[in-house]
Amino acid sequence: MSWGILVFLKKLCNLTESFLCFQGYSESPDLEFEYADTDKWAAELSELYSYTEGPEFLLNRKCFEEDFRIHVREKKWTELDKNQHRTHAMRLLDGLEVTAREKRLRVARAILYVAQGTFGECGSEAEVQAWMRYNIFLLLEVGTFNALVELLNMEIDNSAACSSAVRKPAISLADSTDLRVLLNIMYLIVETVRQEAEGDKPEWKSMRQTFRAELGAPLYNNEPFSVMLFGMVTKFCSGHAPHFPMKKVLLLLWKTVLCTLGGFEELQSMKAEKREILGLPPLPEDSIKVIRNMRAASPPASASDLIEQQQKRGRREHKVRPALIKQDNLDAFNERDPYKADDSREEEEENDDDNSLEGETFPLERDEVMPPPTQHPPSDRITCPKGLPWAPKVRLGLSQAHTPVAAPGVRFSGLSWHQGEEEVEQVPAEILYQGLLPSLPQYMIALLKILLAAAPTSKAKTDSINILADVLPEEMPTTVLQSMKLGVDVNRHKEIIVKAISAVLLLLLKHFKLNHIYQFEYMAQHLVFANCIPLILKFFNQNIMSYITAKNSISVLDYPYCVVHELPELTAESLEAGDNNQFCWRNLFSCINLLRILNKLTKWKHSRTMMLVVFKSAPILKRALKVKQAMMQLYVLKLLKVQTKYLGRQWRKSNMKTMSAIYQKVRHRLNDDWAYGNGTSFTAFPFLLHTVLCPELSLCWDLSPVLVLGPSPQKGS
Repeated sequence: MSWGILVFLKKLCNLTESFLCFQGYSESPDLEFEYADTDKWAAELSELYSYTEGPEFLLNRKCFEEDFRIHVREKKWTELDKNQHRTHAMRLLDGLEVTAREKRLRVARAILYVAQGTFGECGSEAEVQAWMRYNIFLLLEVGTFNALVELLNMEIDNSAACSSAVRKPAISLADSTDLRVLLNIMYLIVETVRQEAEGDKPEWKSMRQTFRAELGAPLYNNEPFSVMLFGMVTKFCSGHAPHFPMKKVLLLLWKTVLCTLGGFEELQSMKAEKREILGLPPLPEDSIKVIRNMRAASPPASASDLIEQQQKRGRREHKVRPALIKQDNLDAFNERDPYKADDSREEEEENDDDNSLEGETFPLERDEVMPPPTQHPPSDRITCPKGLPWAPKVRLGLSQAHTPVAAPGVRFSGLSWHQGEEEVEQVPAEILYQGLLPSLPQYMIALLKILLAAAPTSKAKTDSINILADVLPEEMPTTVLQSMKLGVDVNRHKEIIVKAISAVLLLLLKHFKLNHIYQFEYMAQHLVFANCIPLILKFFNQNIMSYITAKNSISVLDYPYCVVHELPELTAESLEAGDNNQFCWRNLFSCINLLRILNKLTKWKHSRTMMLVVFKSAPILKRALKVKQAMMQLYVLKLLKVQTKYLGRQWRKSNMKTMSAIYQKVRHRLNDDWAYGNGTSFTAFPFLLHTVLCPELSLCWDLSPVLVLGPSPQKGS
């Protein structure tokens, strides 16, 4: 991009900001959201359980206490010493080997109660959490996790349970009891051991490292534990095991991948280490740290807001420059209300750019508003405008690019394309990729099918998979209050599934890209083949502010609050109230993850960028800018930036506030022509017709205009 364009956009940005301040737009506060690998430990624990599972907490306690009284009389668990704790834990572990299913289930429930912190002897949530950490490391020490993996493997292969579930007309919570108890214990172990906490004992650190290594190693059927969980996902989606509790499987899969491969901070350190090994310069910045210091941009105002502001201006009789009034009008009538929820919204957005603007002079092209940029002689040293968050880059073409020193050999699926085989370092990401490779397309399709079923924009279909098997009670509600409670539970259940899938996909993409670029490309290719791009756009084609501020939670029923305090009587008012948070952490986390996935799939991929244009993503993404959170806005603006030059000059003229936000927030590449497109014709991309290849994912999109060869769309559409 030329220096003149940079100066032009900088001045445009300053004009827009000063104009907004002059008009007196009210600034809504930024959402106080800190993006991280996971939510707080307590929140992650509470999301494991559905509200319909509430009665099982007392059942677990009963199973433990009946057995405990037989072997340890007149004493409580919290009164025993470590040796006595260890002895009883090993006794429980032996009980898992009995052949009678009912006895084995009772022992598993007793172990689950121990992992839940023996809450019956605790007086506060903090006390429950402290005993949870102690008990879980104790269970890990005696070998509980490996025993649970064997039982889980046995339940996966239980053909009798699978065939019984397939024949049932309606599956409920009772059909997945054995699996849910096992998965609950395993999740609590993985999530608790995974992260450090104040007060952890020195020996717990070495146990954590050993556990992470074993979890990522091919010790379970000669494959990592994550591959076993992926197998459960595909078996569920194929219809052979509809009773699998998919929310718990996905949560455990996410936390297992996070534990074995590492989170975002570990990714950053691994990236720095690899660059040093290859002789590359160090990274100039940490993206997440830079984003945390950014403020959210003021979203484009809706038409009703701007009309109200114009009426106020008329009453105050302010004198405003005609050129700036014209720009206000352009923005006012070319941006629809993002809170409008009717079905005709998308059709209206399609005509957003077709206003009668052809005969009007674009005000910011006039000399009285914007003087021509200063011409810099070649000898002058050009410095970057102040205040930009990112250091600009220059993207080299293939002919200009240099091969890095000591570049890794070209390999795919562990094999070299040179003579002989290459010695591949067996890091956790490599081991996991080799385990996933034989069935990776099926895994991607299965995850996206579940994501589609959990999306709030999806319509109920008779042939869609049932993801509510582990949340629906045996007896359906009979009162309005019970129905409301179940409705909250179902919505919460879907939100947690979206959160887990989005986090798994993002982690895998980032780790595979760091391990070997072909692994990333192979996974990304199959996500695109499985219609991931239109699926994510479909997800965002909703009232995104409503989704992010949704109150699908009942705080008094969250664990461990519900097992420590006496529960108040639930009323319709208390169910509707929800919590007092400004937003829902998991939903905002999911939205950012999905936007990051979409960016990773489309970055530097021309055909996929054109898919964004063909699926008319611009109005959908613009509505997402209403969320005042810097990180989410950044990834929305990145997606808008890559397609700006294909949207037509009319669109750019009508959306100058969005263009200004892109200049302010997104990194500049000095040889990029994003701000002044050349109107490339769509007829040059017939290969778009071959991108919708997965009939299993019917996305309820009307793709017929895309699938018919015809003349290129009108400019600005």
